[in-house]
Amino acid sequence: MSEREQDWLKQLDEQALSKQEQFLDMIAAKLKRPRVKQKPQRPFSGAPDFWQQYELSETEKLDMFQRNFEAAGGYVLHAATLQDASVLIAEKAAELKALHILRQDEEPLARLGLEQALPHVQVRCWNNDETEDWKARAAEADIGVVLADYAVAYTGSITLLSSKTKGRSVSLLPTLLFALIPRSSVVTKLGEVLKQFDELGRAELPAGIHFVSGPSRSADIENDLTIGVHGPGIVYAIIIDDII
Repeated sequence: MSEREQDWLKQLDEQALSKQEQFLDMIAAKLKRPRVKQKPQRPFSGAPDFWQQYELSETEKLDMFQRNFEAAGGYVLHAATLQDASVLIAEKAAELKALHILRQDEEPLARLGLEQALPHVQVRCWNNDETEDWKARAAEADIGVVLADYAVAYTGSITLLSSKTKGRSVSLLPTLLFALIPRSSVVTKLGEVLKQFDELGRAELPAGIHFVSGPSRSADIENDLTIGVHGPGIVYAIIIDDII
């Protein structure tokens, strides 16, 4: 770049900064108060102490999660054991006349025994065959079954981490989603989940971190709401007391 071009760019930069100052001075004059040109001092970093200390009892966490998740259009069911959860899924699959179910490759989900509970339904396990097009199988699935990593009471959201055995497509592409949530995984605040990701460090973060708050919702510029455009239109959260 020539010296002349550098001078020209410098002039443009100075003109832009001058216009910016004039604009901010005008706003301050309209507000009838002096401009603040020094950044304010922050007495603390992160969430304030009162929020970090905010904690609900186990019963309160479960109740708040259910209220907030259902307010977003989801459904919350309770099961004492994996076997009870299997019955709930089988009943809903029969009601919807589901033909294809896709589950994550997680040991607790294998113990659901959906293959035995639903002999007339094709139940497949994510990524157990390297020759298969698993995104296509997820897209054709009527029901996806996943194991949630966390559930946040205050936001009514489920946290799903992706990995080789926990494909994100299982939660994103089927028409209906069942998310199994161990009772012990329900936390009060979203910060409790995010803090664990900070402690892992960037190199150890999973490929995908998804927060699910009820069914997929999408609205156009006229606020016409459509359910299920970018994900499942029906989402069930099953809170399980004992997943061992």
